[in-house]
Amino acid sequence: MNTGPSNLPAGDITVLYEDEALLVLDKPAGLLSVPGRGDDKQDCLSERARRKFPDALVVHRLDMATSGLLVMARGVVAQRLLGKAFEARQVLKRYIAVADGDLRTLAASGADEEGWSLIDLPLMPDWPNRPLSKVDTEHGKPSRTRWRLAADAPAGAPAYQPPPATTRVELEPLTGRTHQLRLHLQAIGHPIVGDALYAPAPVAALAPRLLLHATALRFAHPLTGQLLALHSPPPF
Repeated sequence: MNTGPSNLPAGDITVLYEDEALLVLDKPAGLLSVPGRGDDKQDCLSERARRKFPDALVVHRLDMATSGLLVMARGVVAQRLLGKAFEARQVLKRYIAVADGDLRTLAASGADEEGWSLIDLPLMPDWPNRPLSKVDTEHGKPSRTRWRLAADAPAGAPAYQPPPATTRVELEPLTGRTHQLRLHLQAIGHPIVGDALYAPAPVAALAPRLLLHATALRFAHPLTGQLLALHSPPPF
């Protein structure tokens, strides 16, 4: 049965959309998407979801520090179809981030008519310093991110107000490398505020969490083909 958008908590998770084929969940920052290594890393969004939806299966992940929209399939058929859609880049993903510094001048140079600029820098794992990744123009895999200035959050709406001398940006990853958005903004000199991995210590200390949120998803339903568009406003 298709219950459509519910925005109802399912125990200790928030379900934004539920039907017979998939779930769209709103992941909080600081919670793993899937279990990690060790007994202390077994609590995660996917395991919490299975307590209410035993057929829920992993399709993609968000970094532990990132909040926002995450899709899970219900059953292996939907998992296979959704997995293919993500691999084929048929899922539009948008993020909101707060970057250090003023990006208005940079945004005005080279942007297209919709305000999008492109970061095209190859990435690869930084093996001696895992779990970090790095820009590597010789050995890295192609990695592309679109970005543009984002509208300010409504006054009084977010639970956390970003500090001054920062810029709110909208991000669209065109590839799916590990830590891509965080690395690409760092590489252009504007790391994400609160980023304990890639930002300088003073920038990391400006916020109690990484200010990166998966805010929008758009994709075709794996069984019906209906276009689904989900949105989660950032808590900052």
